[in-house]
Amino acid sequence: MKQGKCPKCGSENVFTPDDLPLKSGPFGSNSIPISLTSMAALDNYVCIDCGFVESYVSDEYFLKKIPKKWTRVIDKDS
Repeated sequence: MKQGKCPKCGSENVFTPDDLPLKSGPFGSNSIPISLTSMAALDNYVCIDCGFVESYVSDEYFLKKIPKKWTRVIDKDS
Protein backbone atom coordinates (compact mmCIF):
# COMPACT_ATOMS: atom_id res chain seq x y z
CA MET A 1 0.00 0.00 0.00
CA LYS A 2 2.96 2.31 0.48
CA GLN A 3 3.28 2.39 -3.31
CA GLY A 4 -0.37 3.39 -3.74
CA LYS A 5 -1.97 0.06 -4.65
CA CYS A 6 -4.25 -2.00 -2.42
CA PRO A 7 -3.08 -5.64 -2.05
CA LYS A 8 -6.67 -6.81 -1.39
CA CYS A 9 -8.66 -5.32 -4.25
CA GLY A 10 -6.02 -3.80 -6.55
CA SER A 11 -7.44 -0.28 -6.29
CA GLU A 12 -5.17 2.74 -6.59
CA ASN A 13 -7.47 4.80 -4.33
CA VAL A 14 -5.10 4.55 -1.35
CA PHE A 15 -4.76 7.45 1.07
CA THR A 16 -2.51 8.37 3.99
CA PRO A 17 -2.81 11.47 6.21
CA ASP A 18 -0.36 14.34 5.82
CA ASP A 19 -0.63 15.50 9.42
CA LEU A 20 -2.51 13.32 11.89
CA PRO A 21 -3.14 14.70 15.39
CA LEU A 22 -2.56 12.31 18.31
CA LYS A 23 -0.14 10.24 16.23
CA SER A 24 2.19 9.60 19.14
CA GLY A 25 2.63 10.29 22.82
CA PRO A 26 1.27 8.67 25.97
CA PHE A 27 -2.34 8.82 24.76
CA GLY A 28 -1.65 8.56 21.04
CA SER A 29 -4.55 7.01 19.19
CA ASN A 30 -2.37 6.14 16.23
CA SER A 31 0.41 4.25 17.96
CA ILE A 32 1.29 0.89 19.48
CA PRO A 33 2.90 0.19 22.86
CA ILE A 34 6.48 -1.07 22.69
CA SER A 35 6.91 -1.18 26.46
CA LEU A 36 5.21 0.34 29.49
CA THR A 37 6.91 3.67 28.84
CA SER A 38 7.26 3.94 25.05
CA MET A 39 4.86 4.16 22.13
CA ALA A 40 5.65 3.86 18.42
CA ALA A 41 3.71 6.06 16.03
CA LEU A 42 2.07 4.33 13.06
CA ASP A 43 1.87 5.36 9.42
CA ASN A 44 -1.53 4.26 8.10
CA TYR A 45 -2.69 3.59 4.56
CA VAL A 46 -6.39 3.17 3.73
CA CYS A 47 -8.03 1.87 0.54
CA ILE A 48 -11.23 3.86 0.12
CA ASP A 49 -12.71 1.26 -2.26
CA CYS A 50 -12.61 -1.83 -0.02
CA GLY A 51 -11.71 -0.35 3.39
CA PHE A 52 -8.50 -2.33 3.85
CA VAL A 53 -5.98 -0.66 6.20
CA GLU A 54 -2.23 -1.26 6.62
CA SER A 55 -0.11 0.25 9.38
CA TYR A 56 3.66 0.55 9.58
CA VAL A 57 6.14 1.54 12.26
CA SER A 58 8.58 3.75 10.38
CA ASP A 59 10.88 4.78 13.23
CA GLU A 60 13.95 2.50 13.14
CA TYR A 61 14.58 3.06 16.85
CA PHE A 62 11.28 1.35 17.72
CA LEU A 63 11.70 -1.34 15.05
CA LYS A 64 14.90 -2.40 16.83
CA LYS A 65 13.17 -2.45 20.24
CA ILE A 66 10.22 -4.62 19.18
CA PRO A 67 12.15 -7.96 19.08
CA LYS A 68 13.37 -7.31 22.62
CA LYS A 69 9.85 -6.69 24.01
CA TRP A 70 7.43 -8.65 21.81
CA THR A 71 7.04 -12.35 20.98
CA ARG A 72 7.94 -13.50 17.48
CA VAL A 73 5.12 -15.14 15.53
CA ILE A 74 6.10 -18.56 14.19
CA ASP A 75 4.30 -20.23 11.28
CA LYS A 76 2.70 -23.27 12.90
CA ASP A 77 2.15 -24.94 9.50
CA SER A 78 5.82 -25.19 8.57
